[in-house]
Amino acid sequence: MVIEIDFNSNEAIYLQLRNQIVLGIATSRFREGDALPSVRQLAESIGINMHTVNKAYSVLKQEGFVKVDRRKGAVIALDINKIQAVEELRGDLQVILANACCKNISREEVHALIDEIYEDYGGI
Repeated sequence: MVIEIDFNSNEAIYLQLRNQIVLGIATSRFREGDALPSVRQLAESIGINMHTVNKAYSVLKQEGFVKVDRRKGAVIALDINKIQAVEELRGDLQVILANACCKNISREEVHALIDEIYEDYGGI
């Protein structure tokens, strides 16, 4: 499992870890049923505190990306309510698109960028 953490980033380490795992799911590096490393293993391999990994796994569980199995540990298990996910995406996009508008990024440029990113994830 390759996780890249930027220790100089302003973004919290647990969020970077969470985002790396979500990107792994989106790009099919991680698939439904795959077990993630134990909290201890991942913390040691990255060189971070176990509590940080535990917090990332807890967030992923709350968001419906993983479930915790007593025998297997954290396992990729997508259980996301699509309506809720669309509403969360709407809120995120409102801020992102407002930022784009302030920087004079056109609708066409945004659409092209979205298409390009979707291509990277296999698109729907």
